[in-house]
Amino acid sequence: MTQESTSPKPDKTHNRRWQSDVIVDLIKHYEFPYITLNPGASFRGLHDSLVNYGGNVPPMLLCPHEEIAVQMAHGYAKATGRPMIAIVHDLVGMLHATMAVYYAYIDRAPIFIIGATGPMDEGKRRPNIDWIHSAGTQGEAYRAFTKWDYQPTSIDGVPEAFLRAYSVMMTQPQGPIYMCYDAFMQELPLTAEVPLPPDDAVAAPSPIGPDPKALEAVAERLLAAEAPLLMAEFVGRSAGGFENMVALAEAVRAPVWDIGSSLNFPGRHPLNLTLDTDVFADRDVILNLDVRDWEKPIASLDSTTRAVAYRVPESCEWMEIGFAELGISKWSMDYRRTRSFTHRVLADPVVAIPALTDHCRARVAGDSALARRLDDRAAAIAERHRVLRNTWAEQAREDWDAVPMTPARLAAEIWDAIQGEDWVLSANTLRDWARKLWDFDKPYRHPGNSLGTATQIGISLGVALANRGTGRLVVDINPDGDLMFDPGALWVAAKYEIPLLIVMFNNRAYYNDWEHQLRMARLRGTDEAKAHLGMDLFGPEPDFAGLARAMGCHGEGPIERPQDVAPALRRAIAEVKRGRPALVDTITRHR
Repeated sequence: MTQESTSPKPDKTHNRRWQSDVIVDLIKHYEFPYITLNPGASFRGLHDSLVNYGGNVPPMLLCPHEEIAVQMAHGYAKATGRPMIAIVHDLVGMLHATMAVYYAYIDRAPIFIIGATGPMDEGKRRPNIDWIHSAGTQGEAYRAFTKWDYQPTSIDGVPEAFLRAYSVMMTQPQGPIYMCYDAFMQELPLTAEVPLPPDDAVAAPSPIGPDPKALEAVAERLLAAEAPLLMAEFVGRSAGGFENMVALAEAVRAPVWDIGSSLNFPGRHPLNLTLDTDVFADRDVILNLDVRDWEKPIASLDSTTRAVAYRVPESCEWMEIGFAELGISKWSMDYRRTRSFTHRVLADPVVAIPALTDHCRARVAGDSALARRLDDRAAAIAERHRVLRNTWAEQAREDWDAVPMTPARLAAEIWDAIQGEDWVLSANTLRDWARKLWDFDKPYRHPGNSLGTATQIGISLGVALANRGTGRLVVDINPDGDLMFDPGALWVAAKYEIPLLIVMFNNRAYYNDWEHQLRMARLRGTDEAKAHLGMDLFGPEPDFAGLARAMGCHGEGPIERPQDVAPALRRAIAEVKRGRPALVDTITRHR
């Protein structure tokens, strides 16, 4: 039985209420499912209200680091579209969480972050501690990478700010917000009722609709193109976005490149040419659909010299449907390189793509010659897709029995173990081998690619929490360097019985950086044998399976021989189905 299921009942024996109770009322009003936190005295008033006034509903989940708290909310939002609350303790806790908040911002994850400050009333500050833990404008530390922050000066301003914060967070493009509550304000008695938002008030505005003429121009150009390509990044985050992409691609018989920040298109659909870099060579039109990172897929990069060559012809015409410059940061350069478009439609793709599809279908239905041309193109794309997947299957067999095993062999072994399950891959794709070998046939199979180091285990916990009780098997292919940052996340999984299968992608190194040092050594003619210094995770090798067991999880490994992976995965999956997180430590080659 989890701690959540034994939550205390609200204490109704006392008529006295506190100002922090109003915050609890708002949390319940917006039906947040969970609260993740690392404890802190700056929100002791709110904490008491959550437990004794609110009955620990929504349940609080204790995290040993603020990064984990924010990342769990990040993963939950990616998997469900619903926001969680993460509470961080005044300056020190919020600064611990900074990196996790930044990654949530660039990944467009809605998270309601609650912080607190020592009393703004100097006469109420405790000596020393309330001074060093307070700031003039605390939210300024997050301001460059949150959608909004605010610090109400009285309890009367709390509901309005909460309402606005929720709306800002959930309005596309989505992202985290930060609400800071004065510690002394939380602890004051509530002397008068504070009105909450009415029950019939909308939580966020409706999606942005497209300009009909602009959308018609996009449709006409798509249908006139000889070799169009649809490129999608965040479309699959919205309900129906995955299905909308299928409908559009089939209407115009165009190939799709899925950038992977969400799962936008079925992996084995015959129109999917994702990861086929040769597809760009003859494009005459590319339509970006909610895309920020248009450049990386089309670029051939020499990482040593930083030289970039584009695979797309200069004559290729670019069009866009999405949020353009909405939400652009004045600080972070996550907006990527800009480019010119012949048509640029500002609209939420959840509205624009169905309208575009309808227009294209109507045009094709009224033009038999056009329909025949598009059908011929679809057949050619399907054949290219078939050859591509067969090629990947053959490539995966290279060095099949190598010890340590290749990433491709590990991807194949995991697929063999889970393909009969209703599965979800939380983040990492094993250098894209999972995308090449697995069948990503449903929108929930993959909430998006992994992000930077020290993000994946926490985000994966959030994805697993989102899928708990659904019968789905959540798989986290977790890099060794990532888990070294936040091993306490394993304890969170065990404490709250979050069923998660963790398969270590363990090459015993921060190998991405090792590769960079190898490039520098080759460029400069220095000793490549020394490139691992400051990069390796051996001597001693971390015992991840032992660490998992120490935290209350099932743990096996390290496993180097590929033939030993399947039985270990079977045992681990059996544990996960019983509600217990399990870790299998598999050792892989660097490449």
